[in-house]
Amino acid sequence: MMAPGEAVARLRPKTSLPAALVSFARHKPLGAAGAVLLVSLVLVAIVAPWISPYDPQQPNGAFKYAKPGGELLLGGDQLGRDVLSRLIYGARVSLYVGLLSVGIGVTAGTLLGIFSAYVGGKVDLVVQRLVDALMAFPPIILALGLMAARGASMNNVVIALVVILLPGAARVVRSQALSIKELDYTLAARAVGASPGRIMLRHILPNVAATYIVLSTITVGYAVVVEATLSFLGVGVPPDIPTWGGMLTLGAAKYVEVAPWLAIFPGIAIALVVFSVNLFGDALRDVLDPKLRGR
Repeated sequence: MMAPGEAVARLRPKTSLPAALVSFARHKPLGAAGAVLLVSLVLVAIVAPWISPYDPQQPNGAFKYAKPGGELLLGGDQLGRDVLSRLIYGARVSLYVGLLSVGIGVTAGTLLGIFSAYVGGKVDLVVQRLVDALMAFPPIILALGLMAARGASMNNVVIALVVILLPGAARVVRSQALSIKELDYTLAARAVGASPGRIMLRHILPNVAATYIVLSTITVGYAVVVEATLSFLGVGVPPDIPTWGGMLTLGAAKYVEVAPWLAIFPGIAIALVVFSVNLFGDALRDVLDPKLRGR
């Protein structure tokens, strides 16, 4: 009979969280660098009121089109507002809209795709026809319709992006789940009496983790661009609130010849977010995907 101490020892995890993080950083240095960069950007967004040198919405005629350097590190915009302060505050909106909409939309689409594929029959038929109906609309037109019906606000932008991202994720994950549910280990779990919920969450979901992570990483930048488009058309985030997408769109459309830094710095910020998410997502996929684990 196993001693109580041995039983407790076997139940303990083999490695602690700090040791797991160190191992992850050692084996996936690029992924760790992406995670550090992403966390840094999130922290900047959280502490924006304390580290921002100026009020991002306060115009100042003396700094109109001020070049980077001097009192304004990244220069001034067409109203003399500090570009650095607007970037810092813009991180709040852009990261909130991008990460939250992708997290909800892709996660909901993944779960819906797994459920639809596993249940099959009329349920799958109805779900896929609803997905087809949503995908029949051009994404921007669908987002414009939702924003026109609900009004311009940050949360409504998130809702519009969730509606855009959900059907595509559901369609992609469903196609993979259809093959996974016919594999031997899934059939064996069903034969021994495992519940449908357990089969979907313990056997199918881990094997679509790579697809889920890839979908999440490639849609973050898309979500930020759609937010910028909606803001530019006047139905997204109100124009007085600084966002990276809004700054990039305005700077590239109107002031790129007069003050190119108005488009360059927001573009760099968006690129850093997309770059960090992709690096971290690729490393996380290699760690979590059972097919790639251990490579």
